Amino acid sequence: MSIYVDADACPVKAEVEKVGTRHKVQMFIVSNGGLRPSQNPLVETVIVPEGPDVADQWIADRAGPGDVVITGDIPLAAKCVASGALVLKHNGEPLTEANIGNVLATRDLMADLRAADPFRQGGGKSFSRADRSRFLDALERALRTAATHRPGA
Repeated sequence: MSIYVDADACPVKAEVEKVGTRHKVQMFIVSNGGLRPSQNPLVETVIVPEGPDVADQWIADRAGPGDVVITGDIPLAAKCVASGALVLKHNGEPLTEANIGNVLATRDLMADLRAADPFRQGGGKSFSRADRSRFLDALERALRTAATHRPGA
């Protein structure tokens, strides 16, 4: 069991490290650079080459059953769900086989709406303390679930 973090613009890296360490789980913090490596022996900072979706592909190539993926990238989430990994957004929302199709469709619709109105501002909401709390709770649940559903467990 491992935790993979799509670390570019991830607001919960410290929380992942805290919970992952408590559960003694290997963590991979994946980005295009600019992150300070952790001194934690369970955390591996992976710097991938520059390029579109290189970090996403690195995670998608490795995540599978029994792993947990933390990402706000919906196409990456869809790939990881398809490979059997448990996926959480930064606010703790789980992305599953049951909801990933609707989430992808909504993402595409919103992209189309933004493209149709280049003057549209905002749309995103700030990351709150409640989001952080929900994430911590969801990560705890996901790690317990992954531990019981990992291959060979």
